[in-house]
Amino acid sequence: MKLKLIIIFALVAVVMGGTAGGYFAISRGMPSIQELKEFNHIVGTKIYADDDNLIGELKVEKGIFIPLESMPKNMINALVAVEDSRFWKHKGIDYIAIMRAIVKDVIHVSLKEGGSTLTQQLAKVVFLSPEKTIKRKLMEAALAFKIEKSLSKNEIIELYLNRVYFGHGAYGVEMAAKVYFGKSVRNLTLGEAALIAGLVKAPTVYSPFNDLSKAKERQAVVLMRMEDEGYIKKSEREGAYAQPLYLSSLKKGVEVHNYFIDYIKKYLEEKYGEEAVYKGGMKVYTTLDRTMQSSAVIAMQAGLREVDKRRGWRGPADRKKDVDFSKELKGKELSTTVAINPGDIYSGVVLSVSDKEAVIKTRGVIGRLQVKDAAWAAKVLNPKDGSSKVLQNFGLTKVLTPGDMVKVSIKSIQNRNVQLALEQEPEVEGALVAVEPHTGFIRAMVGGYDFSKSDFNRAIHAKRQPGSSFKPVIYAAAMDHGFTPASIINDEPVTYMGGPKGEWSPENYDHKFYGPTRLREALAFSRNVVTVKLVESVGIDNLINFARTVGFQGDMPRNLSIALGSLNITPFELAMVYNVFASNGNRIKPVSIKYITDRKGRILEANEPESEQAISPQTSFLITSMMEDVVKYGTGWRAKSLGVPVSGKTGTTNDYKDAWFVGYTSNLVASVWVGFDNSRPLGSMETGARAASPIWTAFMGNAIRGQAEPFTQPEGIVSFPVDPKTGLLSRDDSGLKEYFKEGSQPKQFSPSRSVWEIKDPSQFNFD
Repeated sequence: MKLKLIIIFALVAVVMGGTAGGYFAISRGMPSIQELKEFNHIVGTKIYADDDNLIGELKVEKGIFIPLESMPKNMINALVAVEDSRFWKHKGIDYIAIMRAIVKDVIHVSLKEGGSTLTQQLAKVVFLSPEKTIKRKLMEAALAFKIEKSLSKNEIIELYLNRVYFGHGAYGVEMAAKVYFGKSVRNLTLGEAALIAGLVKAPTVYSPFNDLSKAKERQAVVLMRMEDEGYIKKSEREGAYAQPLYLSSLKKGVEVHNYFIDYIKKYLEEKYGEEAVYKGGMKVYTTLDRTMQSSAVIAMQAGLREVDKRRGWRGPADRKKDVDFSKELKGKELSTTVAINPGDIYSGVVLSVSDKEAVIKTRGVIGRLQVKDAAWAAKVLNPKDGSSKVLQNFGLTKVLTPGDMVKVSIKSIQNRNVQLALEQEPEVEGALVAVEPHTGFIRAMVGGYDFSKSDFNRAIHAKRQPGSSFKPVIYAAAMDHGFTPASIINDEPVTYMGGPKGEWSPENYDHKFYGPTRLREALAFSRNVVTVKLVESVGIDNLINFARTVGFQGDMPRNLSIALGSLNITPFELAMVYNVFASNGNRIKPVSIKYITDRKGRILEANEPESEQAISPQTSFLITSMMEDVVKYGTGWRAKSLGVPVSGKTGTTNDYKDAWFVGYTSNLVASVWVGFDNSRPLGSMETGARAASPIWTAFMGNAIRGQAEPFTQPEGIVSFPVDPKTGLLSRDDSGLKEYFKEGSQPKQFSPSRSVWEIKDPSQFNFD
């Protein structure tokens, strides 16, 4: 024991002497504390939604700064108690803590104990790399001395609480409070503050999202330290620990705007420069609608999960090995340590499994998964080659074993019985962008399933083939070149020379031919052969010129394959093309920023809606009317559920690589794309109607909430009843109502059973 004491005192002397000597040796090369002092005063760019609510900040420092006086005492006391109990007494280096750590290390013959003060940790966070070298440790100590000389204790603790990392992208306590509890740090309870303070030591290990049990254990340690230091009483400690943790859904609301914010950021950096963006104090007022954006994210994520599940079960995300779950199984059905919400998706661990039921722990709750709520997993996908097989006589034991880490959603909570549904993180990606007609205001933008996993904004940058969602452009061009919605083209086998194999014979999706077909019907059912023949009649050059007029900017093939959408376009660009049709033929300049002010409130930039007449209102109305029938009885039938007038078109490319639905009501245009980044097939039958239109419909249902007017009929449009078989005028009122540009209506009558004739066909115009 004497030998150990000698070693201890020797080490203490060496450390103290080395620290003092090292300070003078390296102090000349230390960074200035001025940067730290100015932390509060560096104002970046604030980004606001259309309702003037703050949705993001662009600045040098991460996190959301909040002054010390706005933080609850429990937050400050919890951090000091668990991280540096002598913070208010030492001068940057706590020699007592160092000596205590050395004693423990020597006694236990290890090097586990640390002695860093909060000031040293702040120095490391602000100025130093995480490498563990003697030089870095000396620099850390020297900086701690310098910080203590330059700043007050309140300033140090304020900076620390605003800059330290708490996990899941949260820098500072304000951001941590929002990520973990969906509230400001001002409103944290004692138990919540203790949990957040406990994260500093190891954010990943103690995250309640990753392991609630470890998070609660760490919370108990923090609360006990607070009691030991006299900050709280025993009754307060016990009450705080027993209080349920109302955790927010992980990242819910935190990243909902990130694709749009990133889009704004890139524009600002390019126009104003990084110095102005990150230090200039600008305020940017955007066109984003927060309700629509939230609806877009929810619809996109739910839709992509459904597409991914149809592809098949890829297996558990991970597995806990050699763990005894017997204690967990003896626990309560519903824990009181956490609040959960139906519909939310969490990670869980399988505790036990039978063919009919699995017991799964998630978020501190013991839930049950019935085989019917995992039936989709009977189709098992081989991730290596993309092949799949369907398991016969499916039971849960065929896909799950105890220890498996899986994703589950909370299906229902009744009394203390929690029912779960099996989920999996999708590999398939998607994009959605919504624009307001006539103004061009961008109301929502989603560039992928999860910004934290991929910040590639597919809404803006993913150039993909539109497939049949390009057809409305073709049919609109035809309306400008002598065709009408009632024009007839024969749907029959046809062969063209010059294809990849020397000749090309286009086919319809169902490999059938339907004979003489009206253009309105051909678009509604997306008939390929009719469309190819239509392009041939209109002329490729005329079509390309028209496409340029409505907004296509990239390369376009100068052959008949253009009829099937063999060009590349982004979801955003396609939305703006459809916006021409939704805006009575006006080509609108897209607007994402209403105005920008500098730090003094002066206007730097203001944007008003700008438009030019690209095509006639009559052509716009006709294609809008034709696309209404795509929804009423064609491939876009799912959108009928909105209960308002809708125009739109599905799109599917070869081998099901891209699925689209683009459409609009009188007050909103939206474009949805679904696919893989590497362009591999989505799977058999994953058409635009099946993969993309449910996302579009779910989003629009929440975005417009049934508020949409009928499309306006412009002057110069007349209507007549026509024979659906011939497209000619009907001799009686039994025909279908059809719209025409005035003067373009048929001049002939269809053969009729009627004994009377009408010499003046204008009497059929019942508008």
